[in-house]
Amino acid sequence: MTITHFSAVLLFAFFTSIVFGITQRSEPRAMARYGAYCFVLFVAGTIVASWAMWLIHR
Repeated sequence: MTITHFSAVLLFAFFTSIVFGITQRSEPRAMARYGAYCFVLFVAGTIVASWAMWLIHR
């Protein structure tokens, strides 16, 4: 099985967001919202960083 870099980022963001949501909030609804928020930030940060690296490389 081959996994791409982006798939690895999505897996990392997914599992890390679950842990962050559970450990940082006490209410189930707040856990889900914070986990989703962290997931979006991880993925958006990766996309921004990849574009920055592309621009530096050019």
